[in-house]
Amino acid sequence: MRKATQLIAAKGKKVIEFDHVTEAHTATILKQVMGPSGNLRAPTLRIGDCFVVGFNEEMYTKFFSD
Repeated sequence: MRKATQLIAAKGKKVIEFDHVTEAHTATILKQVMGPSGNLRAPTLRIGDCFVVGFNEEMYTKFFSD
C-alpha cells in the first residue's frame, strides 16, 4: 500500500478516502484497514495505484459505476 496514490477504506457504513497516501497517514490508514485479528480486512482490491479495503455496498456501486 505504500505505493498507492489513493486508498478507500470501508468499515460498516463509514467510508474514508485518502487521495494522497503519505507517511503522515500511516497510523490512520492502519487503523482503518486492519481487522481485529491483526490481518488486512477483506475484501481488499488493488486496482492500479488504488486500494479498496472493506465492504460497503454503496461504495462498490459508486466505485465501479464511474
